[in-house]
Amino acid sequence: MAKPTVGVDLGGTKVLAAVVDGRDVGESTKRPTPTDGPEAVVSAIAEMVEELGGAHRLGVGTPGYVDDDGVVGGVPNLQGWDPPVPLRAMLREATGVAHLAVDNDVNAAALGEVAHGAAEGHHDVLCVFMGTGVGGGLVLSGELRRGPRGLAGEIGHLVVRHGGRACACGGNGHVEAYAGRAGMEAEARRRHAAGEETALVDIAGDDRMKSSVFDKALKKGDRVAEELMEEAVVAVGTAIASAVMLVDVDLVVVGGGVADKLGPELVARVGAESSGLLGEALAVPVVPAALGDDAGVVGAALLGERA
Repeated sequence: MAKPTVGVDLGGTKVLAAVVDGRDVGESTKRPTPTDGPEAVVSAIAEMVEELGGAHRLGVGTPGYVDDDGVVGGVPNLQGWDPPVPLRAMLREATGVAHLAVDNDVNAAALGEVAHGAAEGHHDVLCVFMGTGVGGGLVLSGELRRGPRGLAGEIGHLVVRHGGRACACGGNGHVEAYAGRAGMEAEARRRHAAGEETALVDIAGDDRMKSSVFDKALKKGDRVAEELMEEAVVAVGTAIASAVMLVDVDLVVVGGGVADKLGPELVARVGAESSGLLGEALAVPVVPAALGDDAGVVGAALLGERA
């Protein structure tokens, strides 16, 4: 029996690997993202592929900027990584899979949404994913655009506030500092340390503030959570408005762990913010991603099919 195509979604908190056939996601396996460097991550992915019975083709979506050789740079949301990391070469050696592709995780998810999800039938699309950080994938004329440094579509690092909050990448005032889960957690803990009460810290304790923590705090009417979420909406909506005018897409898809957990209402707020800045004549639809957690593995598998 021929070995299948496996898609891997490497995230800041978890790794998901699945056997994929087009839109259909079959057997899958998941584990927490190792925090002690790329070697441990590569070993984990190799073990997961083996659990799934091996792979004939393998696609991996990873945070960070990825060049044409599968070398990853700029990965603030993966602990223990010291870029550049030759991830494709490391994975090829660890798995023995010859047909292997590595790309940015949101690029992979964008491919999935365009091929089989919310953007099916569209050719000019911006995908924005709010998770540990904020990533973007850009499809123009039906083709994924990476740019010479792999930075095309990286909406999370657009500047939305001059001299603003520090971003994990080393810059200031970036979207990710306001709308990425890690940046929002850092600000919540800073405000708590300064004496503000917040259910976010009460719920999370010393653990990571997952999207579910923000969801619970918002349902309690927590003021800090509400203010942080409003900042996130403004940051993402502002960046989308600028991006729409720069690259002229006809659809924006918003997904990722934060957006998935908080639901269509959050996406609607982002869309309203963007539309309000652009005006009715220039605004484009902003819609929720359709594939959920499957977007990354479906898109990664498409990468593997093309390798």
